[in-house]
Amino acid sequence: MSKELEIYIDGASQGNPGPSGAGVVIAQEGQTVKNISIYLGDQTNNFAEYAALIFGLQEALILRASIARVYTDSQLLFRQINNDYKIKSYNLIGLYQRARHLLSAFERVEVKYIPREENRGADKLARKAIKDKSKAQVEVAALQLMRREESPNSGGQRSG
Repeated sequence: MSKELEIYIDGASQGNPGPSGAGVVIAQEGQTVKNISIYLGDQTNNFAEYAALIFGLQEALILRASIARVYTDSQLLFRQINNDYKIKSYNLIGLYQRARHLLSAFERVEVKYIPREENRGADKLARKAIKDKSKAQVEVAALQLMRREESPNSGGQRSG
């Protein structure tokens, strides 16, 4: 039996480029299965849109979906993925190729354009990623500090 998932994607950027995030809502039969909110650092809005698509497709494959319906409020991404527009930005070519590769892994896939108001969940997650970036950066710094303390080159002794 084929597993079908709906994937709502959005990218956000404060400035272009600027702090950016990707948001993804994955649903099955209208029920949310997974939310993804990822901080991307300083990127363009279009980069963030592609990152959301890639993360969404990867997660759908991990969830063993064979059919995917992707919903985006980015006309540029929608038209590029459907080969209506050429990719002019060098920074997007690799992302586009990665997305096309992931799309080919599905038995059936559709990418549809929807109005922004129908994509509020993914938009909220993309914006949350930007807002929470300072928290994530603090956690990464703490992990790096712990690794340095455990490192044999740090001068401290390791037990074990």
